[in-house]
Formats: sequence, structure tokens, C-alpha cells
Amino acid sequence: MHEGHPDIWIGAGDGPEIELKVKASRFLGQVFAARDEAEALDRLAGVRRRYHDARHHCWAYALPPLDRPRERFDDDGEPAQTAGPSILQAIQASGLKALIVVVTRWFGGIKLGSGGLIRAYGETAREALAATPRRENWIESRISIDSGYEELGAVEAYLAQQAARLRGVERDFADRARFRVTVARSLASSLVAGLIEATAARVGTSVEEIG
Repeated sequence: MHEGHPDIWIGAGDGPEIELKVKASRFLGQVFAARDEAEALDRLAGVRRRYHDARHHCWAYALPPLDRPRERFDDDGEPAQTAGPSILQAIQASGLKALIVVVTRWFGGIKLGSGGLIRAYGETAREALAATPRRENWIESRISIDSGYEELGAVEAYLAQQAARLRGVERDFADRARFRVTVARSLASSLVAGLIEATAARVGTSVEEIG
């Protein structure tokens, strides 16, 4: 593990189904990796199709951007604020990002009350998150380099010198030499500065965050 590394965030893989029974009601919690809303809602739709006989499919997600996650929840017919917020709080406490948690409920005929629902949905979400595999993900930047052929040697020499710090290099040779260099986000500024110095500022550069 790279605990505390500025370029690594811990994301969730798809987790196992976790089942709880509370006063005859059955709760099924599932965690799915999701990088955007379309993917998250697609996973939710899959749960609805698979368990179409259930009364409620309550959920919450936390999606990129990682520094200001997009968060949303839905009580799906349960009394307001008794399901979705509890699931979202479990996500926030877990430290995981880029995921959706779905808790499906089959009503067993005994009402749980607001407090009981909050506890049941929260506990199911927490247990599902605890059982979910963690994985390290890099936050990366892509440096685009636009160079004339007279600077090609200097660019290649600099990239070779920095090879241990690079995570990928793509080259395109046409009317000009163009490179797409993938690096950890925290290294992008220093690498661009070094490249400008190595080529006497005769190349064009731009930086795009990609992770």
C-alpha cells in the first residue's frame, strides 16, 4: 500500500452480496465500482432487473472528481431520509470513491419505523462496504508535447532521462513530432519545467488531468 501518497486514491471493486434480516424484512447490500453517473445508474438498473420482486432499491453514490465527489442518494419509496442518507454516510465513512451502493429490501410485513430503517439501511451498507475489495488507483496527468524535428533529439534525451518517472509515452511523427506522456499528477509541473529548460522553450506543452 502507498498510504498517504498524493497520487493514489483507494477505490472499490465490485463487492459480494451482503444480506441482513431485520424483523422479517430482508436487506441485500451490493457495492459496484462506477466512474460516472451513467455507469452507476446502469449497475442500479441491473439490480432492479435481477431483483424485480423487491419493494425498494435504495442507493447512494460518490463519483469523481475525487477532490469534490459528486454525491447523490435516493430513498426509492421509503420514508424520506431513512435510507439514502444512511447509505451515503456509510460511503463517506469508508473512504472509498467512484462507486454506487445499492440496498434492496423485501418487506416482511412488520414496520420498522424511521429509526429502524435508518439503522438497517446503514448497517447493510456498512457491511457491504467492509466486504468490498479495495484497489489502488493512480491520479494521472497527460503532458502533450508539440515539437519541431530540430528539437526531437533533445525531447527524446529528456524523456529517456526521466523514464523511471513516466507511466507511458505515445509518439506521433507527421509534419511535427508529437508526444503524449502520462505521469503521476504531482510530477507533471516539474517534468514540464525540465522539458522547457532542456529544449530552451522551443516546444509546446499542455497538461490534462486524466485520473
